[in-house]
Amino acid sequence: MQFIFLIYFYLYNSFLISEVFIKTFFYSVKFEIEKESVVMLNFIASINELFWGAILILLLVGTGIFYTIKLKFVQVRKFKKGVSQLTGNFNINGKDADHNGMSSFQALATAIAAQVGTGNLAGAATAIVSGGPGAIFWMWVSAFFGMATIYAEAILSQLFKKKVEGEITGGPAYYIEELFNKNFLSKILAVFFALSCILALGFMGNGVQANSIGEAMKNAFNISPYITGVVVALLGGFVFFGGVKRIASFTEKVVPLMAGLYILICFIIIIINYTNIIKAFEAIFVNAFSTKSILGGFLGMGVKKAIRYGVARGLFSNEAGMGSTPHAHAIAKVKNPVEQGNVALITVFIDTFIVLTLTALVILTSNIGDGTLTGITLTQKAFEAALGYSGTIFIAIALFFFAFSTIIGWYFFGEANIKYLFGKKAINVYRILVMIAIFIGSTQKVELVWELADLFNGLMVIPNLIALIVLYKLVNNTSSEYDKLHL
Repeated sequence: MQFIFLIYFYLYNSFLISEVFIKTFFYSVKFEIEKESVVMLNFIASINELFWGAILILLLVGTGIFYTIKLKFVQVRKFKKGVSQLTGNFNINGKDADHNGMSSFQALATAIAAQVGTGNLAGAATAIVSGGPGAIFWMWVSAFFGMATIYAEAILSQLFKKKVEGEITGGPAYYIEELFNKNFLSKILAVFFALSCILALGFMGNGVQANSIGEAMKNAFNISPYITGVVVALLGGFVFFGGVKRIASFTEKVVPLMAGLYILICFIIIIINYTNIIKAFEAIFVNAFSTKSILGGFLGMGVKKAIRYGVARGLFSNEAGMGSTPHAHAIAKVKNPVEQGNVALITVFIDTFIVLTLTALVILTSNIGDGTLTGITLTQKAFEAALGYSGTIFIAIALFFFAFSTIIGWYFFGEANIKYLFGKKAINVYRILVMIAIFIGSTQKVELVWELADLFNGLMVIPNLIALIVLYKLVNNTSSEYDKLHL
């Protein structure tokens, strides 16, 4: 009996020692991984700070100014035409499309689905907190010039769209390949863009969008992120595996409803806070050029920060010049590439001048900023101040639709580049990998993934802007010829 007890005692203590050893080992490994992740996070964040802080802002805004001058303020001249084409093509049944593409409205809806995401709920708040209310003015400035850039992107994507294994596809990779007479450098730049787009949008970007949904559902309804992750991944897969037709059908129905309801609620809150409307606009315009604080709680941040965060957040939201939305504009069924360029102008206007501006006005008229609230939390508190707990629920639901529609749009943009690199044979593998990325993103802290997504977003921009500058004569000639016949 004593012998048995000794054996039991030995085994029990051995188990405890082993358990301690195993836990110590894995905790040390986890610590080392976390430590390495922190180092990598800080390193990539420092690159992004430089990249997005000066270099890309100058390049993106500079390209917009260049096209604005070359195309004689096309965003002003063609705005009315774009609106008329949009309303004339409005059809939630996609009757103008066929199995090879989308109608012009479906392409617009898909582009807006990608543009109008969590950045529209959190982007304005981040810009206000980091750069002061004046950042909103510089958002408008960057969006104004971005409208000319996206006009050019849409025309080029239409001019160089291709049929790959029976399906129409297109995007920057196809027109980048046309540079320098299709030489080796052109091919390298096109492949570089395609890989960056797949990583930035298809995988990392969709992971962080799903993370926003998971966090919102947990905060509002106490739903486990694991459950949310499975549901979002399955819903996404249902749309993905339906192909272009199902993606177009989803976006053309969900986007108008989603955007319309959000705009309506914003207007209601602004009316409730009507006494602060004039003060909010004073804060925007005065702080754009001054360090003086106008609206209580929001400190004057200085012109430099207002420009930096206003332009960066605006460009990140409307994506003008980044090379993402041309994938949708490429497969629109239009008579002339310029017609899709006219419609593309409206996507930036809706994203920045309507949705982002209304979010900013809700925040500024709510007068709740104290410097401690940031991002989506600040937006949520602004809605709560006017609507109570129902505001929290509304933001959670709105965030779900905003983020999910962005997942659909970004998946589609990644798919176009999968076709470019590997053909249709790799699409099903890509679909499954995106679903896995969605689930993982819903359940994890993804600060590093956000930074990586920002980095690859930035890398996408470079070859796209090179193509836009080199091919500007083609855009100008195409636009001028159309204008001679139709204006």
